[in-house]
Amino acid sequence: MINMQTLKLYNGIEIPQEGFGVFQVSNDVCESVVLEAIEIGYRLIDTASSYNNETAVGGAIRKSGLPREDFFITSKAFINEMGYVQTKTAFQRTLNNLGVDYLDLYLIHMPFGDYYGAWRAMEELYKEGRIRAIGVSNFQSDRIIDLCYMAEIKPMVDQLELHPFYQREEELDILHGYGIIPQAWAPFAEGMNGMFTNHILRKIAKEHDKTVAQVILRWNVQRGVSVIPKSVHRSRMKENLGIWDFELSKNDMQAITSLDLARPQMLDPHKPSEVHRLFNYLENPVLTSL
Repeated sequence: MINMQTLKLYNGIEIPQEGFGVFQVSNDVCESVVLEAIEIGYRLIDTASSYNNETAVGGAIRKSGLPREDFFITSKAFINEMGYVQTKTAFQRTLNNLGVDYLDLYLIHMPFGDYYGAWRAMEELYKEGRIRAIGVSNFQSDRIIDLCYMAEIKPMVDQLELHPFYQREEELDILHGYGIIPQAWAPFAEGMNGMFTNHILRKIAKEHDKTVAQVILRWNVQRGVSVIPKSVHRSRMKENLGIWDFELSKNDMQAITSLDLARPQMLDPHKPSEVHRLFNYLENPVLTSL
């Protein structure tokens, strides 16, 4: 039995603190992979229109035999779906793809395009009860603060690059100050810079009889962060869920603080070349990080 914790959004909705991401899981295998994840115990499933696998995620949820209300389903609207009308259309397309009549969480995927028009559409959908919570992804502090001042309804979640090499403590403080839950995409940074062989993380893992991956996830969880690791391997799916029976000490947390490189390792939305890459995705949909 997994004793997974939840985090309460400021509207009272509870979100599982750990979920399953499906970025770069191809549509032809995604259904079977998500079914396995559900069997193991995942209930938060995170997808996006730009992942091109919403249909497979929906198929897995139906085939699981579990009631819809057991799941917390997240999807996101991409740059080409920004704008009041475009986002309303994109949202309905996502519902159709997933085969559901509401989403638990809908996010603006990137801070580009007419995301203010998109946000107005999402506020309306939220008020209509078609989305239980709304939020953003890859919004840095300046964009978050601006949106909080200008919007009628503040974001409830901000999905960010968060891992030991990019810890973003100041940004987390700002999010928590606004009552916004941070959620870590790619919490292992795909193993970049030798993350899984780092001597500090390995030492902590050995002391707790855990793996480095479990230590990384536990570290983020203890910072009040929701995590959505991804794997297509059953053993790793189970490993990633094995973080709810131990706790890192203050010394462990402090030791991990020393690993911060204070810069993005996967996606920098302030970098012009990255912005070009994101817009080029619309013509050539192959990305290493979203």
